[in-house]
Amino acid sequence: MNELPAAAKRVQDAANALGLAVTVTIMPDSTRTAEEAAEACGCTVGQIVKSLIFKGKDTDQAYLFLVSGTNRVNEKAVAKTIGESIVRPDADFVRKATGFAIGGIPPFGHMVKLATFLDADLLQYETVWAAAGTPRAVFPVAPRQLRDTLVPTVIQVA
Repeated sequence: MNELPAAAKRVQDAANALGLAVTVTIMPDSTRTAEEAAEACGCTVGQIVKSLIFKGKDTDQAYLFLVSGTNRVNEKAVAKTIGESIVRPDADFVRKATGFAIGGIPPFGHMVKLATFLDADLLQYETVWAAAGTPRAVFPVAPRQLRDTLVPTVIQVA
């Protein structure tokens, strides 16, 4: 196996620490967007896990949303669910909260413990693909395994 870039290795190590039997793979092409990732992974866009960071408008708390590649977060509806309005933060805020750059944010292995929400639409799939620290690193995982390991709040995001 080729040596993983440092950020991807951190994700692999975090998966191992969580007991998630996943293997991080470096793709030859970009997986930065859901469409690019679906093409590279040979799956539907809906099977791509977008790890999106939002910021609480009042608290500045970072929130992690694991969203199906075909969905957009309905910020007003989600605000009712979490009890606070949310806004899209800048890239610096995302990097400080996660330790990763936008385009490679994994669903776990962040700098701090994040309040995590899982898009219920992901649970319809047997396998989904998530980013693993870089814009070309990904791993497949059963969404139920992700749910059971991370214990996020399962919500409708769209």
